[in-house]
Amino acid sequence: MSESLLVRGGKALSGNIVPSGNKNSVLPILCATLLTDEPCTLRNVPDITDVAKIVTFFEGIGSKVAWDRDDLRIEICHAGVQLDSVDSLPPGMRSSVMLFGPLLARVGRLNVTDDATGCSLGAREVDPHLDVLEGFGTAIEWSERRELVLSGRFRAQDRWLDYASVTTSEHFAMCAALASGTSTLVNAASEPHVQDLCQILVSMGAEIAGIGTSVLTVAGVETLGGFDTRISDDHHEIFTFLAIGAMTGGAVSVEHSIGRHFPLMDRTLEKFGIEVEPTTNGSRVAGNGELRIERPRTENLITKVEGAPWPYFPVDLIPPVVALATVADGDMLFWNKVYEGAFGWVPELMKFGAQVTVCDPHRIIVFGRDDLRPATVDAPYIIRVIISLFMVGATIEGESIIRNASPVRRAHPNFVENLRSLGADVEWVDER
Repeated sequence: MSESLLVRGGKALSGNIVPSGNKNSVLPILCATLLTDEPCTLRNVPDITDVAKIVTFFEGIGSKVAWDRDDLRIEICHAGVQLDSVDSLPPGMRSSVMLFGPLLARVGRLNVTDDATGCSLGAREVDPHLDVLEGFGTAIEWSERRELVLSGRFRAQDRWLDYASVTTSEHFAMCAALASGTSTLVNAASEPHVQDLCQILVSMGAEIAGIGTSVLTVAGVETLGGFDTRISDDHHEIFTFLAIGAMTGGAVSVEHSIGRHFPLMDRTLEKFGIEVEPTTNGSRVAGNGELRIERPRTENLITKVEGAPWPYFPVDLIPPVVALATVADGDMLFWNKVYEGAFGWVPELMKFGAQVTVCDPHRIIVFGRDDLRPATVDAPYIIRVIISLFMVGATIEGESIIRNASPVRRAHPNFVENLRSLGADVEWVDER
């Protein structure tokens, strides 16, 4: 049963936040553990539902898994796992598709149903993954059941992606690491979590050049070893709590060690007059009154935020910035260059009294205002949209309810607890 978030808004939220480990890093790194028989240790692991699904899957195929939730640590060893084939994958999570390659490298055959789904963000293609696998020598029969067969090792390939897909780039890197020969991927994604996975593969013995760029070159090796790593802090969560502090007029500090990824995200907050201060162990914002959107120096243009593959502003963080714009003085154009229909939740935002014009499936204009009202809204199955709707409710005096909010737990295990530590009056309630 889904739950709602009940928030009594109008309070300035202040305090210190320790962010969770990056969901988008830990999931492919968990998949990569299948590439070795040596022990692997992951630290700073977020206690989220998608991690639990992969852990359950590993236990089901006979792997040794020890998950210390209190210590945020998972120890995994796949040595001795004997499988002729695999007939099911963890359901209801997009990351399942990245198990195809590592499992094929281990067992050579998959015969599964298709349930590689995640958030409701437009079409999430599986074809690029299948094209990559075929390029590495996999035979694929794609019908009611999906049969994939690999004879021997992966064979190296050169591929130029149609678009910079994060999961496809990660999938390519994992397969190429054990392929015979040298593989090259052009138009590779370079997000922080892609870099994290590639660095883990290197620590396992992979030979990868171009990490953090749009061209990856991977020289395949015979075997990979284990690793002991700390999952990086979630840049999405860091940005979100900084935005929440500024939006509510409070002062919030977030501990992290990934400041190198933040110049453009900090600049986006500065468009609202928000100053992000670097600290000895992270970042800090202090609400300094009314948010005011800066005007472009070029006449007859509107201030805009464009979301696209890294190093553009992350599309996943557009919803929290939309929330900022609803209560700011000024107007702002948002352009999501990745997902069609990503603004389908605008009618829920308008229940608060927000003034928004939908230009097309990729663009909206938000006209800021200060007369918003409490509301009960129905969130789509999109994690950051749920957070955005909460943020708007948190600025409005009175009681607001964000229904269908449970998917937040897929990325932020301590979301409500962190909010309460900042002074928010928020709680989980059963659906009304």
